[in-house]
Amino acid sequence: MSEPSAAAGVWRSRLLEYLDGHAADMVADLAGMVRVPSISGTADENAIQGTLSERLAGDGLEVDAWAIPVTETVTAEDFPGMEVERAEAWGTVGRLPGRGDGASLMLNAHVDVVPPGDLDPWGDQVPFSGSVTADTVYGRGACDMKAGLVASLWTVRAFAALAVPLRGDLILGTVVGEEDGGLGTYAMLRRGWRADACVIPEPTSLDIAPGSSGALTFRLTVRGRATHASRRTSGVSAIEKFIPVFAALRRLEARRNAVKHPIMARWDLPIPIELGTIAAGDWASSVPGRLTSDGRMGVAIGEDVADARRALEEAVAEASAADPWLREHPVEVQWWGGQFAPGLTGSDAAIIGTVERAHAAVSGRAQATWGTPYGSDLRLMTNMGGVPTVHYGPGDASLAHAPRESVPIGELLTAARVLTLVALEHCGVR
Repeated sequence: MSEPSAAAGVWRSRLLEYLDGHAADMVADLAGMVRVPSISGTADENAIQGTLSERLAGDGLEVDAWAIPVTETVTAEDFPGMEVERAEAWGTVGRLPGRGDGASLMLNAHVDVVPPGDLDPWGDQVPFSGSVTADTVYGRGACDMKAGLVASLWTVRAFAALAVPLRGDLILGTVVGEEDGGLGTYAMLRRGWRADACVIPEPTSLDIAPGSSGALTFRLTVRGRATHASRRTSGVSAIEKFIPVFAALRRLEARRNAVKHPIMARWDLPIPIELGTIAAGDWASSVPGRLTSDGRMGVAIGEDVADARRALEEAVAEASAADPWLREHPVEVQWWGGQFAPGLTGSDAAIIGTVERAHAAVSGRAQATWGTPYGSDLRLMTNMGGVPTVHYGPGDASLAHAPRESVPIGELLTAARVLTLVALEHCGVR
């Protein structure tokens, strides 16, 4: 890091000593967080927000906890989408006020997790056990992103406990709905919360990711003609008619990934197209007359969302036009659920260098810079909020949403130390 002032040097030592003295508490904290099954759209997603608002208040932060007006919010023209039903949702922001003559920093962490899925691949690991070994915490959400949440919580707790005289505000926003569109961060920005810079501690294996591709949820509907399976030639199978459409999407994916944004060069498919669910027919001895398939489409950094949608719609239309049946019964494309635009923080943003210096000081290892091939709340912070934002956090993203999800304890502790040094440098002390 750059040479700190005498005051900053003293506070740096005290802050790191505080975190080192509470390493075991951080691990226990993460295990406890994992044991809360805060799946998107469930009561526990809201319950954990209530727990966090009380905790932040207890740590001495000014807390803004509010009921998000869900009906009003989701009908806004620029709402980024939602894939699960919510009658209730809560926002929580804690602020440790500075003197007012320094830069403000926001840490933004989502509390929702995806369902555990098929339990068989988990083996002896119970998804929400929060089990701990000598070097790892296991469980759904451990990596994505409760380790980043806990690192953020202990960062603000350290500053509050030691009464560090910050010049700029240190803010922690805990948000719902990141996994299915970004409801929480969208509502937080609509409420007026901003900062001069933001770190989202999504799992990056402690690399720095100042950009993310987009991801658009879509649904295909293929219509055939149902009849008894014994007379299948007099019907039209929606499954059979889906096959050329699927092939067309694979060709489209290859074309779209032939040229990559430089920050996405490490990925074979930085903007994938994948179909996650397929449902067809309703009886074993019937020709299926209807097929629906839900999928997600990657959007390149710098690409307009409307252009991406148009490319998929045209590919489906061309596949329909090439088939006599589909020419008369074209496949329908519907855009629904999460609509993640891409986002990018410019390489000249000060927060990038601040994170790099803090990471080097704590870890002593090289750090890569890349963009994420998935959508995240970064694009809301940068595009809607105008806040320079980077991802930096513990955990390997390949384990997110996977069976036996886990995070290394060493990365959790390193992330907390790094985020603390980032806040110290960025916000400044008097």
